[in-house]
Amino acid sequence: MPQSPLPAAGRGYLAIPGPSVMPDVVLNAMHRPAPNIYAGALPDMMPDLVRDLKKVARTQGHVALYISNGHGAWEAALSNVIAPGDTVLVPTTGHFGVGWAGMAQGLGAQTEMIDFGTSSPMDMARITAALLDDTDHKIKAVLAVHVDTSSSVRTDIAALRAAIDAAGHPALLMVDCIASLGCDVFEMDAWGVDIMVTGCQKGLMVPPGLGFVFFNDKAAAARTQMARVSSYWDWGPRANPQDFYQYWNGTAPTHHVYGLRAALDLIHAEGMQAVWARHDQLARAVWAACDAWAAAGPLRMNVSDPLHRSRAVTALRLDAPMGTALRDWTQTHLGLTLGIGLGMADRADPAWHGFFRLGHMGHVNGHMIMGLLGGIEAGMTALDIPHGAGALSAAAAVISEAPT
Repeated sequence: MPQSPLPAAGRGYLAIPGPSVMPDVVLNAMHRPAPNIYAGALPDMMPDLVRDLKKVARTQGHVALYISNGHGAWEAALSNVIAPGDTVLVPTTGHFGVGWAGMAQGLGAQTEMIDFGTSSPMDMARITAALLDDTDHKIKAVLAVHVDTSSSVRTDIAALRAAIDAAGHPALLMVDCIASLGCDVFEMDAWGVDIMVTGCQKGLMVPPGLGFVFFNDKAAAARTQMARVSSYWDWGPRANPQDFYQYWNGTAPTHHVYGLRAALDLIHAEGMQAVWARHDQLARAVWAACDAWAAAGPLRMNVSDPLHRSRAVTALRLDAPMGTALRDWTQTHLGLTLGIGLGMADRADPAWHGFFRLGHMGHVNGHMIMGLLGGIEAGMTALDIPHGAGALSAAAAVISEAPT
């Protein structure tokens, strides 16, 4: 006789790769009446908020703030430096690199894509070669995703900068850090990134609704060569506001601003190095469990080499339809929501049911990860999915290590 679902008690656990778990202090900061948007505490907090946001991005450059998700940040970045007819080079490692290229095409740009698949890192020599072939410098920018949330491939952005420099090419380096900022190590200025985009709903731990575009002086100079940029997307007034409303080109997302202030306080109280180390340790615990399960079963991590795995998300493969069956079981019986397999197969393809993803980003700690892994093991046991033993012990051994 089938087991009944567990009683609906306790908190659910949203273990998808964004939106991430929201800290209570962030939610509490947002739970307030509407503030005055013309004077007082809200406008007064903005200079320090912008300073602290740039500290997370590791930049002394500029930042423009938008009421948007990550796709809006994509469009904002492109709109300020890419005109219709311009060419962009897009090396891809998953669904979101392809998506950013599609947005560039929708804005009238020509795209040259180099597809590295969904499980492998970029071959930087191929990128250098493509730029060397562009002797007329038609390519205005290289668009890259630091961590593609669909595949969990992490790109070596410093190596990509070196590949562009090896070609002696003037193209802007534009990087999507929507999944990685505040989770994986990222150094905007030190790595020579010209434009970076992100959203608030992952490593920044704020409900979806804010997009950010960081840019340096080289990118600002490229903006001056544009014949036109819509007043809404123009990053100039947003990055150099004379009045509070110019940060947002209109009414501010007031409660998101309060939430972001609380989130930045949490991040900087912990310290960026400690935030990165925590994400690294928790990711390695997830991988240790997955390696143990894979020793006697079909589960596989999508990215085989740890050097190229994200510390924010892990994409996994099971024989279809076991991935969907496992997600359904953990959701129904445990209140544990695992991420769908996104971009690894078309949803009409039965193979789609063999993929799922784990988010381990933002407001997470060791006991949460152990609970996540324990829930997965319970689901595999209940569904008779073959798996190796010792996964939880392997994860616990990693979590027990002294912080580095």
